[in-house]
Amino acid sequence: MKKPADPSPPPFEQSLNELETIVAALEKGDLTLEASLAAFERGVTLTRACRQALEGAEQRVRILTDNRPDATPEPFANSTAPTIAPPDRP
Repeated sequence: MKKPADPSPPPFEQSLNELETIVAALEKGDLTLEASLAAFERGVTLTRACRQALEGAEQRVRILTDNRPDATPEPFANSTAPTIAPPDRP
């Protein structure tokens, strides 16, 4: 039986909120060993998703703040933002 493909990661804010909930539950110490391991595994997955989202945002900021006169915005492979054409140059 094939394992279904992972769905797309949740939005950054949702991942961060879930991660904070997991950390609080782990710090409280009331979980069983198995539940703690499952929560830790989920936390690692969320941490990776958050890191990837932050790296993508950082890349976008670098491109947008590039001071080179010939710099133009580039589309991102995972971007859901609409693409805006650069202004016409004389």
